[in-house]
Amino acid sequence: MSIEKFSFPTPIHFGVGSRKLVGPHLKNLGFKRPLIVTDKAMADLPLMAEFISHLNGLEVSVYAGVHGNPTASQVTAGGAAFKAHKADCVIGLGGGASLDVAKVVGLAATHDGPILEYAWDHPKVRSISGTLPYFVALPTTSGTGSEVGRSSVVSEDDTHQKRVIFHPKLLAQTVFADPELTVGLPGKITAATGMDALTHNIESYLSPAYHPLCDGIALEGTRIGAAALHTAVHEPSNLKARSDMMMSSMMGAIAFQKDLGAVHSCAHALGAVLDMHHGLANALMIDVVMAWNYEAVPEKFNELAHVCNVKGGGSAFVAWLKELKASIGITGNLSSHGVKPEHMARLVQIATADICHQTNPRPCTAADFEKLFKAAM
Repeated sequence: MSIEKFSFPTPIHFGVGSRKLVGPHLKNLGFKRPLIVTDKAMADLPLMAEFISHLNGLEVSVYAGVHGNPTASQVTAGGAAFKAHKADCVIGLGGGASLDVAKVVGLAATHDGPILEYAWDHPKVRSISGTLPYFVALPTTSGTGSEVGRSSVVSEDDTHQKRVIFHPKLLAQTVFADPELTVGLPGKITAATGMDALTHNIESYLSPAYHPLCDGIALEGTRIGAAALHTAVHEPSNLKARSDMMMSSMMGAIAFQKDLGAVHSCAHALGAVLDMHHGLANALMIDVVMAWNYEAVPEKFNELAHVCNVKGGGSAFVAWLKELKASIGITGNLSSHGVKPEHMARLVQIATADICHQTNPRPCTAADFEKLFKAAM
């Protein structure tokens, strides 16, 4: 597989081995002291040592303080690491959590005030007035597509509620999307992140917002991901499947500038209340929410069924989602993944307050969310 280069709008180097281009790229631009932002598990893998070996000639420091759903304190510590190293650029290497932290480490290091005061819904939101450090992104999962997004999702440390920092300046200046970085990903993570990518594409397409450009991307992203996910899980060294899932993930993240839907509102609530993996949360809710959404836009479900090669039209699409989940090892319901009746009130409260469902094809009330969560139990 060759390395392809294209922009949309971020310059992207896509293909096996593209990670080896990061060092020459940074040196050509005059950077000398990168800070790698990643999680502890990634930092301890041979992959990290191999990647650093390609940064020969640069003074590299690693901040590996990311874990679970990223929090404000992780970002603050990363900003401190940036300043302590006297870094001049940031390399984000990891899954969605690491990349979300990497996007705003430079912001924390160069701008005043608590990082969550830059969240779009803060009552006195701070502006990002200055230039941010140069940032390149290398995804190691195929799920969030954070490498091509202009937002960072960071949780409050005490409540675990997710906050969104959104600004064009958060876009990576260059993305190095190397499918080989995902080969060692465990099957469970490949499955959960893959369902996250599919959810992004599906919910973006179903959103009633007007954005034909994103509709086209979302449908093709769905087609590619639907065809590749089973193989990526069961043949983890299959670089064609890994490449297709990485592309589907990026396409989903580009498409969801059109906005998402109720699946994500539910997933954000599950993440806040139980610290559940975001991809798993989406997977546990998607077929329940889609069954509820079907009557609002059956013609769009027909199109989704068509691109996923599902026989029987849109009415068969929900059943196909359940079969896909089972085939990649995502089984059980909310109860079997730790959700208890006493969690219900808080889940409904957070999901109702979440912005994503405002572009769901069917309007959602608190009572609707309660029904959806109970149906998924």
